[in-house]
Amino acid sequence: MNCLQSWPEPIVRVQSLAESGITAIPDLYIKPPAKRPSLLPANCNQAEVEVNIPVIDLQNLLNQEESLRETTLRSISSACREWGFFQVVNHGVSEELMKRARDTWREFFGLPLDVKQEYSNKPSTYEGYGSRLGVEKGAILDWSDYYFLHYMPASLRNHSKWPALPSSCRKLIEEYSEATVRLCGTLMKLLSQNLGLEEDQLLNAFGGEENIGACLRVNFYPKCPQPDLTLGLSEHSDPGGLTLLLPDENVAGLQVRKGQNWVTVKPVPNAFIVNIGDQMQVLSNAIYKSVEHRVIVNSVKDRVSLALFYNPKSDLLIQPVKKLVTKDRPALYAPMTYDQYRLFIRTKGPCGKAQVESLKSYE
Repeated sequence: MNCLQSWPEPIVRVQSLAESGITAIPDLYIKPPAKRPSLLPANCNQAEVEVNIPVIDLQNLLNQEESLRETTLRSISSACREWGFFQVVNHGVSEELMKRARDTWREFFGLPLDVKQEYSNKPSTYEGYGSRLGVEKGAILDWSDYYFLHYMPASLRNHSKWPALPSSCRKLIEEYSEATVRLCGTLMKLLSQNLGLEEDQLLNAFGGEENIGACLRVNFYPKCPQPDLTLGLSEHSDPGGLTLLLPDENVAGLQVRKGQNWVTVKPVPNAFIVNIGDQMQVLSNAIYKSVEHRVIVNSVKDRVSLALFYNPKSDLLIQPVKKLVTKDRPALYAPMTYDQYRLFIRTKGPCGKAQVESLKSYE
């Protein structure tokens, strides 16, 4: 990533814009008409809008009754194939820890700007306090700020990049990241079983428990005077392996593409939202699908969400698992390291599924 050393234009904090009292957003946040959110898609009826992504109770995985466990596994398999998204409840992460995580990061974004600026990031690593993705000059930007940090592998942890304020933040990052990485490891085993693979095969393809990459991005979406003209995060599929999202418990904002429509996810209390990333689509030879999603913003309320990205070791070649490549279903993707892959989104910013689709080989 050494080729990406600096931002192409001066960084403006979206939160500062929102708090300045503006009644119209600057032009560089206004999306083209076709990309703007709308209350209802033109070809969508009210019944379709009420659809939500699957909600899966993981408690039955521990049940002595094999039929309940099999039903849960089938539900996960169906969600990965048909939606690329699902919510999990009874997942083993304490509700109290989830609440503290949201509250602490809300407190961080409420700190004075000069305190937050001490952690300003650069595109070489993205680690720290940021306000844009991608380094293309003149790009249309998203209405959001964020904080990005590395957690795994342990050699990449740089505690000086973790906020010292609030005073509980650094300890909380450790506690929260450890719990969510553990949950992702469990989910990886379930996804592997559902593909007919050995339990640890997908995890080993990522480099194993000690070598996987795990990053935390905390998203802050300030209230917006013209939410119909912009997005908190443009449509994209996640470039990594698996994403575990702790959504805002009070304000919905995540939208998932289902066919030609956008479904606004209604978060279930104390649930995590799980989604398949591009690397998992490649490994599964497109049996599992990464799906486009985006974030809309609110005219009266700020939103905070925490995304834990669970990724392959950055220098490992990722390619379809051999067992999932057959004469009828040849390998769809050529081998590529995650380092090579994510350079695309770090250069271009969020852009639908352009990256993973461009890698397909139809030979």
